[in-house]
Amino acid sequence: MFQDMTKHMTDSMEPFKDFVNIQTRMLEDLTRHQMDCTKACLEATMQQTKQLQQCKTPVDLMELQQAYAKELEKTLRSANEQNMKALSDAREAMEKLAKGSLDKATGKK
Repeated sequence: MFQDMTKHMTDSMEPFKDFVNIQTRMLEDLTRHQMDCTKACLEATMQQTKQLQQCKTPVDLMELQQAYAKELEKTLRSANEQNMKALSDAREAMEKLAKGSLDKATGKK
């Protein structure tokens, strides 16, 4: 009887463990994306700072600033797409887990 109760308890906790694992993977992905984005922004800033010394005219400076802004925009858009994919994947996995748990609880197959 005790073994049955322990097994039932372990089985009932399994979806919760899966839910925590999904959230952990999502947070790891988001953290990795943010670190990559920050690194890319810092590298672009350092590169732009180096190139500032080569500017001879205001036109050169404007072109450099425009290129810098476009590079940052590209980096931020890419990070946003990756973050949204990580969130979407996690949401889909949680929905599938919840539906499976509900179906199991109600006896559906």
